[in-house]
Amino acid sequence: MNAMIQPRVGSLAEQVEADFIANGAHLFDQRLEVTACERLLADIRATRRFDDSLFLTEAAFDADPQYTGVNPRPGRNLLEQFEDQLGFVERAPHIVEALTSLLGEGYEILNKKIVCGVPESSVPPWLRARILGNPVNNLGAYVRPEYRDITYFYGIDFHQDLIDYKDREADFLTLYVYLHPVTRADAPLYLLEGSHKLGGAVFPHDLTPAGPEAWTYANGAHGQVRVPQRVLTGDTGFAAMWHACTLHGTQPDAADHERISLRYLVARGAAVTSGIDAVNATLHGPLSLTSTRQDLGPDGAAVIRQNTVNRA
Repeated sequence: MNAMIQPRVGSLAEQVEADFIANGAHLFDQRLEVTACERLLADIRATRRFDDSLFLTEAAFDADPQYTGVNPRPGRNLLEQFEDQLGFVERAPHIVEALTSLLGEGYEILNKKIVCGVPESSVPPWLRARILGNPVNNLGAYVRPEYRDITYFYGIDFHQDLIDYKDREADFLTLYVYLHPVTRADAPLYLLEGSHKLGGAVFPHDLTPAGPEAWTYANGAHGQVRVPQRVLTGDTGFAAMWHACTLHGTQPDAADHERISLRYLVARGAAVTSGIDAVNATLHGPLSLTSTRQDLGPDGAAVIRQNTVNRA
């Protein structure tokens, strides 16, 4: 069975802060508006076929391999086309209250994008052979340039979102929204509750199985901790948020369809103090890193072949 977050009492703000201190994450009981999720999902799916037509041919990729600069960015981000539809997330009262409780008034959206888990049937055989065993199968390098306005993945090992923010303090969090039902077959997020307590750590991470749905996580001199694994399945409108140091990942999409979600990175506002300070005060490791990963070569290609989440 999945680890269960203990029942909570008090206001939502109190619940959120307590959950972040104990587990490094908060799972919302209240779903976002289902009709709005379904409408946005239909509009996203109308922009392209989520099949092997997304990808370059092997010859085209080999002629000019590009491993960097292939993710969504301002001006090449499909979600920008649907800005007027995002109020169901960004102005939902329970989302606003939760974000404000941790990040203070005037919190800042650092990044928002559509994330797509690509099913095996859509990944060309030549590409599956190349990425087998990679810890981070972000497929942007292999996607046709005109479709790089979404992030596509085929399984991502346990990691912290601090991985993309070298030298930045963990003053931000991730908000994730499922736009359709996500089962164990749909590349759900695997989240390691309490893993944030050891602070920032260089990827890939030191994880050893510790029984069903649990791991022993070590961060060098900062200690080790047994962390329960929680699989984030949920219905349309399911939302969760987690600390920048909380380990999470996904296995490859085992369904016959893509998994489409929204991912927000949200940072603290100008307030002198906020709930994230209380959370960070409980951590036993660094809040920032001068180096965040050692799995990539100078060109951005993977040089380490290991994947822990696939053993979950």
